[in-house]
Amino acid sequence: MTRALIGMLALLAGCAGLNGSGSTKAPPNILLIMADDIGVEAFGSYGGESWQTPHLDALAAKGMRFTQCYSQPLCTPSRVKLMTGQSNLRNYLYFSILQPGERTFAHAAQDAGYATVAAGKWQLLGAEHYKDWAGRGTTPGQAGFDSWCLWQVTKYAPRYWNPIMEVDGVLQPVVQDGFGPDEFCDHLEQFIDQHTEQPFLAYFPMALVHTPLVHTPLTRTAADADKNQASKQERFGEMVAYMDQVVGRLIAHLEEAGLRENTLVIFLSDNGTTRGIRSQQNGRKVVGGKALPTNAGTHVPLIASWPGTIEEGVVCDDLIDLSDFLPTLVEAMNSTLPKGQICDGRSFLPQLLGDEGAPREHITIYSNPRPEDPKKNPRSLFARDKRFKLYDDGRLFDCVEDPLEKHPLEKTERATVRNHLQRALDALPPEPAHLASPPSDL
Repeated sequence: MTRALIGMLALLAGCAGLNGSGSTKAPPNILLIMADDIGVEAFGSYGGESWQTPHLDALAAKGMRFTQCYSQPLCTPSRVKLMTGQSNLRNYLYFSILQPGERTFAHAAQDAGYATVAAGKWQLLGAEHYKDWAGRGTTPGQAGFDSWCLWQVTKYAPRYWNPIMEVDGVLQPVVQDGFGPDEFCDHLEQFIDQHTEQPFLAYFPMALVHTPLVHTPLTRTAADADKNQASKQERFGEMVAYMDQVVGRLIAHLEEAGLRENTLVIFLSDNGTTRGIRSQQNGRKVVGGKALPTNAGTHVPLIASWPGTIEEGVVCDDLIDLSDFLPTLVEAMNSTLPKGQICDGRSFLPQLLGDEGAPREHITIYSNPRPEDPKKNPRSLFARDKRFKLYDDGRLFDCVEDPLEKHPLEKTERATVRNHLQRALDALPPEPAHLASPPSDL
């Protein structure tokens, strides 16, 4: 069987049913929250012991927690994959860019009659500091959002204290004494209040907890935010606590609006924790591995809650890839994909509803986010199951026994696993050429 045919069969299996009528259940509102730069080790519900995440731990206790969700190692590649349901091999162009013309889960929501909003971090148009790539990507409106309050659309400016944001296409003046995460949350709450009679998709790509590590309104005001700086570890912990508080605030707002039982809330992260941040998880030290292809760079939380629909306190060990979110949302919204739209993901809505679904045997990740800086952002291409990971250069690792990937297995070891994962690599599309500058037709 040819590589192309294997890939097509996998693609059809993953997106089966998405061009049809979908579920008969009344479609829920969607609140999709993606934190920035934080791995599983930081959350109490995942055995984290260093930081305080009570609202997210409660969300996990009242919903479903996935133990095997893996992201791209870095932010823009994760956002592109999450929003389009496609491998970076197909449509990743350059850091900070979502290729023009890509269809996202927001387009699918609009097709199903949803109102759509995004608030938080964009970084998909190519802001002013990306030079040749500035403005070459996709605006929030072009990506399918009716309304937005976003940082780093056209301008790179502060995202935390005294932030500068774009709201519905208009660059706003500095919010004096404001804190960006609060402004984003305000916009989402206002949008929700305006659409209580219409289903909505609210996408919240958070700024927290990306660097710079700053004090938050928990301990500071804008006037003294830079005074008496605590250690990097302490500031990270404060930002984690504030991230958790913002999530709790949104959940409480849904409850107050009487919308909680008809809202599917999904929380995840775009990649692992900032390098150098040390956390304790289940009695062992974990050091952040953002931008690395190891577990520390790619193993992220995934929590889903939908009261009365998703059973409480369930732990799911199925493999989840970021490409799986688009088909999951499409199915939940009773939407469809246009004929011919490529989707590399498979819906995990059946698992959310208590069914077996079609669990993955493996996931594949291609990452080459910044080829000009391979030391800091290494290229990687691998296939993995729940335990083993095979790179395209032939290295095979046991990620349970060797999470830092220091000891590749011998070529003669685990032949069955190696062959299975190699077939997954063989089914992938070809690797694209690196674009140092935008193509002339972009």
